[in-house]
Amino acid sequence: MSENKLPADPLALVLGIIALVLGIAGCCCYGITALIPLVMSIIGLVVANKSLKAYRENPEGFSELSRSNVSMARVINIIAIVFNGIIVLGFVILFIVYGTFLSSEIMDSYRSGDFDTTDPYEWDTDTLYDDEEDYEYDRIEVDTIVTDSTIIYEIKEIETIEN
Repeated sequence: MSENKLPADPLALVLGIIALVLGIAGCCCYGITALIPLVMSIIGLVVANKSLKAYRENPEGFSELSRSNVSMARVINIIAIVFNGIIVLGFVILFIVYGTFLSSEIMDSYRSGDFDTTDPYEWDTDTLYDDEEDYEYDRIEVDTIVTDSTIIYEIKEIETIEN
C-alpha cells in the first residue's frame, strides 16, 4: 500500500466544512448566503466523487486514510447540499408566498380604487410660519445689495448711539 493522498483529500473536506458553517449563517440572512455554500458543497461532492473513482481504479496507489478522509468529506458535502438546499428552497417559497400576497393586495386596492394618491407631505402649504397672513412680506430683503445697505445702516445707527 502506498502513502499517496487522493487529489481531493484536503479540498473536499475543507469545502464541506465551510459550506456547513456558511449554511448555518445563511439561516440568519434570509437564505441569500445559502447559495454560495450550496455551490461550494456541490463542487466538494464532485471532487470527492472523482477522487473516490480514482481510488477504485487503483486502490494500491493511495492510502486507506486518504480514502477514509475523502469518504467522510463526501458525506459532509452531501449533508451540506441537503441543508443548504432546504434553506434556499424554504426562502424561495417564502418569497413567492409573500410576493403573491403582496401583489394580490396591491391589485385588490387598484381594482377597488381606494388607493391614496395624495402626497403625505404637501409642498404647496410648506411654510416656515403657521400664519402666513400675519407675516409682513415687505420686510424680507433677499438681495445681497440690500443686505449690505442694511449693514451700513446698522453701522450708522451704532455710530450715532456712540456719539
